[in-house]
Amino acid sequence: MAASVDNRQYGPLQPPLSGVVRSFKNGPNHRSDSPVRGCNFPNSNVDYNNNRPLKSSVKIQEAAAAEEKEEEEEMEDSCSEDENENEFRDLIVKGSRELEPSILDHRDEGTADNWIERNASMVRLTGKHPFNSEPPLNRLMHHGFITPVPLHYVRNHGVVPKAKWADWTVEVCGLVKRPAKFTMDQLLNEFRFREFPATLVCAGNRRKEQNMVKQSIGFNWGAAGVSTSVWRGVPLCDVLKRCGILSRKKGALNVCFEGAEDLPGGGGSKYGTSIKKELAMDPARDIILAYMQNGEQLAPDHGFPVRMIIPGFIGGRMVKWLKRIIVTTKESENYYHFKDNRVLPSHVDAELANAEAWWYKPEHIINELNINSVITTPCHEEILPINAWTTQRPYTLRGYSYSGGGKKVTRVEVTMDSGETWQVCTLDHPEKANKYGKYWCWCFWSLEVEVLDLLSAKEIAVRAWDETHNTQPEKLIWNLMGMMNNCWFRVKTNMCKPHKGEIGIIFEHPTQPGNQSGGWMDRERHLEISTESNQTLKKSVSTPFMNTASNTYTLSEVKKHNSPQSAWIIVHGHVYDCTRFLKDHPGGSDSILINAGTDCTEEFDAIHSDKAKKMLEDYRIGELITTGYASDSSSNSPNNSTHGASNFSHLAPIREAPVTRRVALAPNEKIPCKLISKTSISHDVRVFRFALPGGQDQALGLPVGKHIFICAIVDGKLCMRAYTPTSSIDEMGFFELVVKVYFKGVHPKFPNGGIMSQYLDSMEVGSTLDVKGPLGHIEYTGRGNFMVHGKPRFARRLAMLAGGTGITPIYQVVQAILKDPEDETEMYVVYANRTEDDILLREELDTWAKKNQRLKVWYVVQESIREGWEYSVGFITENILREHIPAAAEDTLALACGPPAMIQFAVQPNLEKMNYDTKNSLLVF
Repeated sequence: MAASVDNRQYGPLQPPLSGVVRSFKNGPNHRSDSPVRGCNFPNSNVDYNNNRPLKSSVKIQEAAAAEEKEEEEEMEDSCSEDENENEFRDLIVKGSRELEPSILDHRDEGTADNWIERNASMVRLTGKHPFNSEPPLNRLMHHGFITPVPLHYVRNHGVVPKAKWADWTVEVCGLVKRPAKFTMDQLLNEFRFREFPATLVCAGNRRKEQNMVKQSIGFNWGAAGVSTSVWRGVPLCDVLKRCGILSRKKGALNVCFEGAEDLPGGGGSKYGTSIKKELAMDPARDIILAYMQNGEQLAPDHGFPVRMIIPGFIGGRMVKWLKRIIVTTKESENYYHFKDNRVLPSHVDAELANAEAWWYKPEHIINELNINSVITTPCHEEILPINAWTTQRPYTLRGYSYSGGGKKVTRVEVTMDSGETWQVCTLDHPEKANKYGKYWCWCFWSLEVEVLDLLSAKEIAVRAWDETHNTQPEKLIWNLMGMMNNCWFRVKTNMCKPHKGEIGIIFEHPTQPGNQSGGWMDRERHLEISTESNQTLKKSVSTPFMNTASNTYTLSEVKKHNSPQSAWIIVHGHVYDCTRFLKDHPGGSDSILINAGTDCTEEFDAIHSDKAKKMLEDYRIGELITTGYASDSSSNSPNNSTHGASNFSHLAPIREAPVTRRVALAPNEKIPCKLISKTSISHDVRVFRFALPGGQDQALGLPVGKHIFICAIVDGKLCMRAYTPTSSIDEMGFFELVVKVYFKGVHPKFPNGGIMSQYLDSMEVGSTLDVKGPLGHIEYTGRGNFMVHGKPRFARRLAMLAGGTGITPIYQVVQAILKDPEDETEMYVVYANRTEDDILLREELDTWAKKNQRLKVWYVVQESIREGWEYSVGFITENILREHIPAAAEDTLALACGPPAMIQFAVQPNLEKMNYDTKNSLLVF
């Protein structure tokens, strides 16, 4: 049955086309080593007992039968191979379950790709369009050997074609005896298939490191332009044999591939390239016309309905949306075959390449991948505290490595003394070689090192070797296209001061992908630019402070540092780099990022103690320039165009079109919200409803698990407090807060009461206040998935521990889970209060618990004021937790929010007694 690409989501191993899956036995010509089971296309005109076409297609085969017989005999003995199909299948299923759903991204609005669902975490490298992206490196490595399709890197040159299975054909023409056009059903039904895992790598992987040295003509790939999938398709050699490919003597020397997309290159062309005939016909190469990826039909971004897979080659040779295969004497004359995927000598710039026709010299073409390796653990800006616990255990370095042409990675080495000595790492090769001894996938390496050795190291570097004894060069070799960068991957180490007075090691990767700032190469480059700027200023400006401040920055310079990779703030005229503190901020990194790149003096003073103000001095890097001189002129700032440096200014940068705001919240902005109703639930509990400035067509835009700042001027000073709305994230036009009012003179420890809660209680309907957000380091993305400090976590069971008003973020997560009938996450709430009357949202919690088996609620009060209280009295204890929350397990997380004393003395120690890993499995809002 025909199927069009229409944003449908298929189950991880469900047949991608409708119909009934037929069971079959493996015949002599059927591949028994398929890594993925249960994902055969139905309605196939195939006798699965011997994997041959039925009589209706016999005539088609008669002309080619003799030529195919020899190939079938060659492949017969490959049926005994074992490629760990169950393990790969389990990895695919696990990856799909852990991944949040893809969405129609607002960044694709107004483009021809606005119909494609994509994973929101993908790092976009070329702005809004075309879609070129890589996953965050930590997410890529989290999933291990098999990359989920939504996280597979994407290289698109233009608009993704809209395709229908029933209408698609692949033409085979040129120097063949029997030119033909094959429908997708013919490719599926009339040919045997091959299925195997293969790693795809963009030739530009790690290009940003080259761009830090000198801008190439390519955009900024990080170290995650690599992914691995299980691919299924028709062997190219079978298709060419069917069509009767001619001999070399008759001129058949090259096989060209052409896609469907219309591109601007060369005055307008399709994307095309070619390989040698000998490669195309070599069964050892496993070259296929692929129509399945990880057990599903291809996604639009990955070439639906059919693409080339050439294992061991760069991704640029694997044409997507395949339409034509042409057998020729000459190599492809396509514009992109010559003007892309070349490594030219370092002295050749764009002008010389054009003037002397360097693009057309065959010795500079890239086909097979080179040897490469990357350090992934420690991750960028990871902090390793140095204390009695960490120094007694080794630290495990980890990473990936790959090589090209089917060559096996045989050795990976790490140095911590700039190459004086090397340590050999442990290798993990999840794949087995094919019949011909070829390895098509990446491998993983690990090495345990002593923490004290890390303490004395200035950097960590890695290099790999393959079976031909090729290894990586020590230094970067620049080339015009910035391709095939495979120098030693270096992670720098620096000392820092984490919280609690400890010292620690912070790790820096070379770069961050795209236009993200961060990385030691970016920092060193910035210091060079900053030094040049300061020297210029000192020569041209004579002011007293210029000679006393070690570093000075303009406001425009500070504004650039507004990302997790580089977060600067201004407080009282001083400039602070808070990047190292993002992970340790008690309120989460968003609390800093929401003010990154701005002067936040007033807000900082409003919510921070004197202790915090003293801590801030550890992050001071300079002073704000107020003379009016700017140091961010075009001559000193890096070129951020999509295509390269200023000498390629004829290639205009891709700019994002303004997007209509569908949500109210915007980082770095305060939004005015009007109080439209106020309801008293009890003598000290209120429900406040605030209207959003965009009216009924606007949502608040607060992710589940995060909170907002409420801002008001009280007694002439700015007051800011964090609150979690209790209204659903789907509500349009308004949000609600449930607030406990702490009145003056009630509690002896707080004689003045709560400043903000009393202010809210005094507000008249119709008055306004400012809201800012989102904030927080925890986000629930659905169906057991969380993002914590930007890293994915997954749980099937949640122990949810709340105290007092700390119930609101717990309530928000519970509400989101129960709204999704397919979210099977189990929740066990233990909610502590001083008295029964202090329990907030009890009616809603009890109602939900009665209607949903997924939710269990247990209350703890310090003192009971009535008889018949069926819950616990006192404080949260080990016995209460053992009875009412799940035992510690890999798929169990604990969420907690409440007074610091409750977390420190009740929650954390009792969870540890239950063998919870509180460092990794306890998430505190």
